Amino acid sequence: MCRFCVEHGEGERWYLQARNYAYDLESDLKRRGYMVSFLRDFDRNRAKVIAGLDVARTLPKPIADFGRRKFQAAMREHHFGQPVPIEDVEGILDLATSITRIPCVCRRFAGTRDERHCFLVTTQPVGDILVEGFRDYVDGPRLEDFHVVPKAEALAAMCGFEERGLMHSVWTFETPFIAAICNCDVASGCMAMKISVSYDTPIMWRGESFAEVDREACAGCGECVALCPFGVMRQAADRRVEVSPSACWGCGVCRAGCATRAIRLRDRRELPLAAQAW
Repeated sequence: MCRFCVEHGEGERWYLQARNYAYDLESDLKRRGYMVSFLRDFDRNRAKVIAGLDVARTLPKPIADFGRRKFQAAMREHHFGQPVPIEDVEGILDLATSITRIPCVCRRFAGTRDERHCFLVTTQPVGDILVEGFRDYVDGPRLEDFHVVPKAEALAAMCGFEERGLMHSVWTFETPFIAAICNCDVASGCMAMKISVSYDTPIMWRGESFAEVDREACAGCGECVALCPFGVMRQAADRRVEVSPSACWGCGVCRAGCATRAIRLRDRRELPLAAQAW
Protein backbone atom coordinates (compact mmCIF):
# COMPACT_ATOMS: atom_id res chain seq x y z
CA MET A 1 0.00 0.00 0.00
CA CYS A 2 1.50 3.32 -1.07
CA ARG A 3 1.59 6.38 1.17
CA PHE A 4 -0.96 8.11 -1.05
CA CYS A 5 -3.52 5.38 -0.39
CA VAL A 6 -2.98 5.97 3.32
CA GLU A 7 -3.02 9.76 3.14
CA HIS A 8 -5.66 10.30 0.46
CA GLY A 9 -7.57 7.04 0.12
CA GLU A 10 -8.26 5.82 3.67
CA GLY A 11 -6.30 2.68 2.88
CA GLU A 12 -7.86 2.12 -0.54
CA ARG A 13 -6.68 3.12 -3.99
CA TRP A 14 -6.36 6.88 -3.73
CA TYR A 15 -7.18 7.60 -7.37
CA LEU A 16 -10.58 5.87 -7.04
CA GLN A 17 -11.79 8.19 -4.27
CA ALA A 18 -14.44 10.65 -5.46
CA ARG A 19 -13.25 13.43 -3.16
CA ASN A 20 -9.99 13.62 -5.11
CA TYR A 21 -12.04 14.76 -8.11
CA ALA A 22 -14.55 16.87 -6.18
CA TYR A 23 -15.00 20.52 -7.07
CA ASP A 24 -14.48 23.30 -4.54
CA LEU A 25 -13.43 26.80 -5.39
CA GLU A 26 -10.14 27.11 -3.49
CA SER A 27 -8.65 23.74 -4.48
CA ASP A 28 -9.92 24.02 -8.04
CA LEU A 29 -8.31 27.42 -8.54
CA LYS A 30 -4.97 26.05 -7.29
CA ARG A 31 -5.23 23.07 -9.60
CA ARG A 32 -6.21 25.17 -12.61
CA GLY A 33 -3.30 27.54 -11.99
CA TYR A 34 -0.86 24.66 -11.76
CA MET A 35 -2.19 23.10 -14.97
CA VAL A 36 -1.69 26.35 -16.87
CA SER A 37 1.88 26.78 -15.62
CA PHE A 38 2.64 23.10 -16.28
CA LEU A 39 1.61 23.39 -19.92
CA ARG A 40 3.10 26.85 -20.48
CA ASP A 41 6.49 26.14 -18.91
CA PHE A 42 6.86 22.44 -19.73
CA ASP A 43 9.80 22.64 -22.12
CA ARG A 44 11.78 25.04 -19.96
CA ASN A 45 11.20 22.95 -16.82
CA ARG A 46 11.98 19.74 -18.70
CA ALA A 47 15.36 21.08 -19.79
CA LYS A 48 16.12 22.36 -16.29
CA VAL A 49 15.30 19.02 -14.63
CA ILE A 50 17.35 16.96 -17.10
CA ALA A 51 20.31 19.33 -16.74
CA GLY A 52 20.09 19.06 -12.95
CA LEU A 53 19.94 15.27 -13.05
CA ASP A 54 22.93 15.16 -15.40
CA VAL A 55 24.88 17.28 -12.92
CA ALA A 56 23.77 15.03 -10.06
CA ARG A 57 25.46 12.09 -11.75
CA THR A 58 28.80 13.83 -11.30
CA LEU A 59 28.32 14.65 -7.61
CA PRO A 60 29.24 12.54 -4.57
CA LYS A 61 26.45 10.09 -3.86
CA PRO A 62 25.25 11.62 -0.53
CA ILE A 63 24.85 15.03 -2.15
CA ALA A 64 23.15 13.61 -5.24
CA ASP A 65 20.77 11.54 -3.12
CA PHE A 66 19.84 14.59 -1.05
CA GLY A 67 19.00 16.53 -4.21
CA ARG A 68 16.91 13.67 -5.57
CA ARG A 69 14.92 13.42 -2.34
CA LYS A 70 14.14 17.14 -2.43
CA PHE A 71 13.01 16.86 -6.05
CA GLN A 72 10.85 13.83 -5.32
CA ALA A 73 9.22 15.57 -2.35
CA ALA A 74 8.28 18.51 -4.55
CA MET A 75 6.78 16.15 -7.12
CA ARG A 76 4.69 14.39 -4.49
CA GLU A 77 3.29 17.73 -3.41
CA HIS A 78 2.39 19.00 -6.87
CA HIS A 79 2.47 16.39 -9.63
CA PHE A 80 2.33 12.82 -8.39
CA GLY A 81 1.67 9.87 -10.71
CA GLN A 82 1.63 6.10 -10.91
CA PRO A 83 0.67 3.38 -13.40
CA VAL A 84 -2.88 2.09 -13.30
CA PRO A 85 -4.35 -1.02 -14.98
CA ILE A 86 -7.13 -0.65 -17.53
CA GLU A 87 -9.85 -1.70 -15.06
CA ASP A 88 -8.84 1.16 -12.76
CA VAL A 89 -8.77 3.50 -15.76
CA GLU A 90 -12.43 2.64 -16.25
CA GLY A 91 -13.10 3.46 -12.59
CA ILE A 92 -11.40 6.83 -12.98
CA LEU A 93 -13.49 7.62 -16.06
CA ASP A 94 -16.60 6.82 -14.03
CA LEU A 95 -15.62 9.46 -11.47
CA ALA A 96 -14.71 12.18 -13.96
CA THR A 97 -17.60 14.19 -15.39
CA SER A 98 -15.45 15.90 -18.02
CA ILE A 99 -13.00 13.97 -20.23
CA THR A 100 -10.88 15.98 -22.67
CA ARG A 101 -8.45 14.39 -25.12
CA ILE A 102 -5.40 16.59 -25.75
CA PRO A 103 -1.97 16.51 -27.45
CA CYS A 104 0.89 15.09 -25.36
CA VAL A 105 3.45 17.69 -24.30
CA CYS A 106 6.13 15.04 -23.71
CA ARG A 107 5.83 13.78 -27.27
CA ARG A 108 5.70 17.31 -28.60
CA PHE A 109 9.10 18.27 -27.21
CA ALA A 110 10.61 14.82 -27.78
CA GLY A 111 9.67 15.07 -31.45
CA THR A 112 7.76 11.79 -31.50
CA ARG A 113 4.43 10.97 -33.12
CA ASP A 114 1.36 11.97 -31.13
CA GLU A 115 -2.23 10.84 -31.49
CA ARG A 116 -3.52 12.92 -28.60
CA HIS A 117 -2.45 10.29 -26.07
CA CYS A 118 -3.38 12.33 -22.97
CA PHE A 119 -6.78 12.72 -21.32
CA LEU A 120 -7.72 15.36 -18.79
CA VAL A 121 -10.17 13.87 -16.28
CA THR A 122 -11.91 16.55 -14.23
CA THR A 123 -15.27 17.52 -12.79
CA GLN A 124 -15.41 20.79 -14.71
CA PRO A 125 -14.73 21.71 -18.37
CA VAL A 126 -11.12 22.76 -18.91
CA GLY A 127 -11.18 24.44 -22.33
CA ASP A 128 -10.13 27.81 -20.91
CA ILE A 129 -7.20 26.20 -19.08
CA LEU A 130 -5.97 24.58 -22.28
CA VAL A 131 -6.25 27.79 -24.30
CA GLU A 132 -4.26 29.67 -21.65
CA GLY A 133 -1.67 26.92 -21.14
CA PHE A 134 -0.96 26.42 -24.85
CA ARG A 135 -1.33 30.10 -25.78
CA ASP A 136 2.36 30.79 -26.46
CA TYR A 137 3.07 27.59 -28.41
CA VAL A 138 4.33 28.83 -31.77
CA ASP A 139 2.68 26.14 -33.90
CA GLY A 140 -0.41 25.33 -31.88
CA PRO A 141 -2.14 23.19 -30.82
CA ARG A 142 -5.36 24.80 -31.95
CA LEU A 143 -8.59 24.93 -29.99
CA GLU A 144 -10.08 22.23 -32.22
CA ASP A 145 -7.32 19.85 -31.07
CA PHE A 146 -8.98 19.67 -27.65
CA HIS A 147 -11.82 17.18 -27.82
CA VAL A 148 -14.33 16.49 -25.06
CA VAL A 149 -15.10 12.78 -25.43
CA PRO A 150 -17.55 10.33 -23.83
CA LYS A 151 -16.27 7.66 -21.49
CA ALA A 152 -16.72 4.84 -24.02
CA GLU A 153 -14.58 6.60 -26.62
CA ALA A 154 -11.83 7.39 -24.12
CA LEU A 155 -11.77 3.84 -22.80
CA ALA A 156 -11.67 2.34 -26.31
CA ALA A 157 -8.73 4.59 -27.24
CA MET A 158 -6.80 3.57 -24.16
CA CYS A 159 -7.48 -0.13 -24.76
CA GLY A 160 -6.00 0.37 -28.23
CA PHE A 161 -2.95 2.11 -26.76
CA GLU A 162 -2.45 -0.78 -24.35
CA GLU A 163 -2.39 -3.29 -27.20
CA ARG A 164 0.61 -1.35 -28.54
CA GLY A 165 2.46 -1.49 -25.23
CA LEU A 166 1.58 1.95 -23.84
CA MET A 167 0.98 2.02 -20.10
CA HIS A 168 -1.65 4.18 -18.43
CA SER A 169 -0.66 6.50 -15.59
CA VAL A 170 -2.81 8.81 -13.48
CA TRP A 171 -1.50 12.22 -12.40
CA THR A 172 -2.30 14.89 -9.86
CA PHE A 173 -2.15 18.62 -10.50
CA GLU A 174 -1.71 19.95 -6.97
CA THR A 175 -1.90 16.74 -4.98
CA PRO A 176 -4.24 15.00 -4.25
CA PHE A 177 -6.45 16.45 -6.99
CA ILE A 178 -6.38 14.15 -10.00
CA ALA A 179 -6.57 15.69 -13.45
CA ALA A 180 -4.97 13.49 -16.11
CA ILE A 181 -4.38 10.03 -17.53
CA CYS A 182 -1.34 9.65 -19.79
CA ASN A 183 -0.55 6.73 -22.11
CA CYS A 184 3.18 6.32 -22.59
CA ASP A 185 6.33 4.30 -22.98
CA VAL A 186 9.99 5.29 -22.82
CA ALA A 187 10.34 5.48 -26.61
CA SER A 188 7.54 8.03 -26.84
CA GLY A 189 9.59 10.52 -24.83
CA CYS A 190 7.66 10.21 -21.56
CA MET A 191 9.52 12.45 -19.10
CA ALA A 192 8.22 10.67 -16.00
CA MET A 193 9.38 7.28 -17.25
CA LYS A 194 12.74 8.65 -18.40
CA ILE A 195 13.46 10.30 -15.06
CA SER A 196 12.14 7.39 -12.98
CA VAL A 197 13.87 4.62 -14.92
CA SER A 198 16.86 6.10 -16.74
CA TYR A 199 17.88 8.50 -13.97
CA ASP A 200 16.81 6.23 -11.09
CA THR A 201 14.86 9.11 -9.55
CA PRO A 202 11.26 7.94 -9.17
CA ILE A 203 8.75 10.70 -9.77
CA MET A 204 6.26 8.06 -10.83
CA TRP A 205 5.79 5.33 -8.27
CA ARG A 206 4.87 1.70 -8.80
CA GLY A 207 1.19 0.84 -9.09
CA GLU A 208 -1.00 -0.87 -6.53
CA SER A 209 -0.73 -4.27 -8.25
CA PHE A 210 1.92 -6.58 -9.63
CA ALA A 211 1.79 -9.13 -12.45
CA GLU A 212 1.95 -12.84 -11.75
CA VAL A 213 2.53 -15.43 -14.47
CA ASP A 214 0.97 -18.90 -14.33
CA ARG A 215 3.89 -20.94 -15.67
CA GLU A 216 1.66 -23.90 -16.48
CA ALA A 217 -0.56 -21.74 -18.68
CA CYS A 218 2.28 -19.73 -20.26
CA ALA A 219 2.87 -20.71 -23.90
CA GLY A 220 6.32 -19.10 -24.02
CA CYS A 221 5.43 -16.86 -26.95
CA GLY A 222 7.14 -13.81 -25.43
CA GLU A 223 4.45 -11.34 -26.53
CA CYS A 224 4.13 -9.98 -23.01
CA VAL A 225 7.89 -9.43 -22.84
CA ALA A 226 7.74 -7.31 -25.98
CA LEU A 227 4.79 -5.31 -24.63
CA CYS A 228 6.10 -4.59 -21.12
CA PRO A 229 6.75 -0.80 -21.08
CA PHE A 230 9.29 -1.13 -18.26
CA GLY A 231 11.23 -4.09 -19.65
CA VAL A 232 11.00 -6.16 -16.45
CA MET A 233 9.53 -9.39 -17.88
CA ARG A 234 11.96 -12.14 -18.87
CA GLN A 235 11.81 -15.50 -20.60
CA ALA A 236 13.50 -18.34 -18.71
CA ALA A 237 15.49 -21.15 -20.36
CA ASP A 238 12.26 -23.01 -21.11
CA ARG A 239 10.84 -19.83 -22.79
CA ARG A 240 8.20 -19.40 -20.11
CA VAL A 241 7.94 -15.88 -18.74
CA GLU A 242 8.98 -14.71 -15.30
CA VAL A 243 8.62 -11.34 -13.56
CA SER A 244 9.79 -10.27 -10.14
CA PRO A 245 6.92 -8.83 -8.05
CA SER A 246 9.19 -6.12 -6.67
CA ALA A 247 10.35 -5.09 -10.16
CA CYS A 248 6.85 -5.01 -11.70
CA TRP A 249 5.28 -1.55 -12.04
CA GLY A 250 1.73 -2.91 -12.02
CA CYS A 251 0.42 -1.39 -15.26
CA GLY A 252 -1.07 -4.68 -16.49
CA VAL A 253 -0.19 -3.99 -20.12
CA CYS A 254 1.47 -7.41 -20.43
CA ARG A 255 -1.96 -9.07 -20.27
CA ALA A 256 -2.93 -7.56 -23.62
CA GLY A 257 -0.42 -9.82 -25.37
CA CYS A 258 -1.22 -13.06 -23.57
CA ALA A 259 -3.39 -15.35 -25.70
CA THR A 260 -3.55 -18.02 -22.98
CA ARG A 261 -4.49 -15.55 -20.20
CA ALA A 262 -1.58 -16.77 -18.12
CA ILE A 263 -1.04 -13.37 -16.47
CA ARG A 264 -3.09 -11.88 -13.67
CA LEU A 265 -2.68 -8.85 -11.44
CA ARG A 266 -2.46 -9.25 -7.68
CA ASP A 267 -2.81 -6.57 -5.04
CA ARG A 268 0.65 -5.48 -3.93
CA ARG A 269 -0.38 -5.82 -0.28
CA GLU A 270 -0.73 -9.58 -0.68
CA LEU A 271 3.03 -10.12 -0.92
CA PRO A 272 5.50 -8.42 1.42
CA LEU A 273 8.28 -8.64 -1.17
CA ALA A 274 6.18 -6.69 -3.67
CA ALA A 275 5.11 -4.15 -1.06
CA GLN A 276 8.78 -3.34 -0.40
CA ALA A 277 8.95 -1.85 -3.90
CA TRP A 278 7.70 1.43 -2.46
